[in-house]
Amino acid sequence: MVSFESKPYSKRLLQLVSWSHWFTFFNILAAILLSSIYIFSESMPETILGKAYLVSTWLSHMAFLTFMSFVLILFPIILMFPRTRFIRFVASIIFTAELLLLLLDAFIYTRLGYHLNISSSAPILELINNEIQQNSRAFWFVSLVLTLVILAFQLLSSNYAWKHLQELQKTVFARFIVGPLVILFFFSHITHIWADANLEYDVLRQDTVLPLSYPSTAKTLLTKYGMFDREDYIARRTSPLAFTDDIPQYPSYQGQCQHQQALTQSVFMVLTDQTLKSQQLNHIKQRIKQGRLSLDNHIDNALPKEAWFNLFYSLPTIYKDAISKQKTKPMLFQVIDDKQLATSFTLVDATDNVTAVQQNNDLLTSLTTLFPVTTQLDDISSLVFADKLNSYPAGLHIFYFQGDNSYQFQLFLDALMLAQGKKAEKDILWISSIGNSDTDSSLSIKPALLVLPNSDNKAIKQLTSHMDIQPTMIKHWLGCDIAAKSYSNGTDIKALNHDRIIANTMDKGIVVFNKDKSMFVDQNGNFQSYSIQLAAPITAKPDFPLMIDGVHFIKQFSQQGKNAQ
Repeated sequence: MVSFESKPYSKRLLQLVSWSHWFTFFNILAAILLSSIYIFSESMPETILGKAYLVSTWLSHMAFLTFMSFVLILFPIILMFPRTRFIRFVASIIFTAELLLLLLDAFIYTRLGYHLNISSSAPILELINNEIQQNSRAFWFVSLVLTLVILAFQLLSSNYAWKHLQELQKTVFARFIVGPLVILFFFSHITHIWADANLEYDVLRQDTVLPLSYPSTAKTLLTKYGMFDREDYIARRTSPLAFTDDIPQYPSYQGQCQHQQALTQSVFMVLTDQTLKSQQLNHIKQRIKQGRLSLDNHIDNALPKEAWFNLFYSLPTIYKDAISKQKTKPMLFQVIDDKQLATSFTLVDATDNVTAVQQNNDLLTSLTTLFPVTTQLDDISSLVFADKLNSYPAGLHIFYFQGDNSYQFQLFLDALMLAQGKKAEKDILWISSIGNSDTDSSLSIKPALLVLPNSDNKAIKQLTSHMDIQPTMIKHWLGCDIAAKSYSNGTDIKALNHDRIIANTMDKGIVVFNKDKSMFVDQNGNFQSYSIQLAAPITAKPDFPLMIDGVHFIKQFSQQGKNAQ
């Protein structure tokens, strides 16, 4: 009997190719079964066309991807090394790796909302690392079991296809599977072309469900995640970003803070609408011996009228209208009231422009519920005395310099440093800019300085934002252990130990930051990128995973409210 290896090259090749077709067919069925994870992680389409497209693209797309693995990887190896044992072993390893990669991608998609990609390697690795840290034994056990099960399936199907090759070649059942898959493939593509032309949302929102599928648009994704009105999307209208679901009730203080002696320490926030320079902050740092936290990558990405909401409520701007209607004070101010601490707001602006005066009046009026005592000054001559600054009662005191007041701003800081030098118990200080005049300035990093007297000097390299100030004050000034996620999107700055994504909304779109770049996506889906390292605009491809990460950040508070219900 002539062995298979001694047969002519052409006969061996034909037999191996025939076997590989059946082996790939079994893997197509396995891939379709495993990819159902994507389908069940999404809400079902509402229309019959949407459901038909979902089924057709699911079956045909997964079959196509699996078959292309055969064409691009396995088939060339068969042509070069037509050795039975070698090919069957390599094929089993290739498809085991492919199905494991499919499962990993499905897991990432269900958690993060996007597929495996290089640009989002940091959050993907962080997700996997968190899973390992939470229960390393379970993680590695499940991984090992899945690997062994899939490898066993590959070996069994490989062996079955080889031993029953002649029988399989005589069967016709595969035709009744492959034929409809081909028809579904063309149906799904034709349907998508039509949906793209007619803006059929129920079809287009499925673009990102399956791996290596159609590229989506920013507008479609924002609509899918409930941040853009669906009717406006279908009508091709432009409207401000807003949640389509109800916003949860802002929490009330429930007495979570431990009762302690009356606070004698104050918080002084010195803010300006002008972008601070590192040289200005370095001048102050030299005069502070203890507790300097240099916020080297601080973000202030809102326009002036929204920046105060971001600061006080520690929430993105998209929550502003709904939270304002609830008439609930920020958690920080609720605790301040409970502890009977003082609050004051001082606006310094020498401008006599009618528009500026009106804006100042509007600002002070909007803050009356938080600051019963508000003062407007043309200059700081009455404040630059140590006794005056040290006479403020324990509480939160904000000094806001508006307009071209750099000289007065610096003079006030010098006076504040002198006043602090005379105090036995140092106060908490926060020095920063607030508000942006345009979108371009909102994409840049703005250094800030936080002084916590009982902390070590440290440069914070992670991204920070105005939304982090309230949780930090509640923890390190008021001594409260209230979970920051229950009332904000911010984080205690001292607790930061890893890179993260920070995002906010504006009237015209969404702003997203990571450690390397910032990105603005307008309502029409146009992307504008800005390099943090180069401090300049850059030309880059639309980064949808980063945008999705930004959407997840923005929706943290709303999701927290749903989870609590």
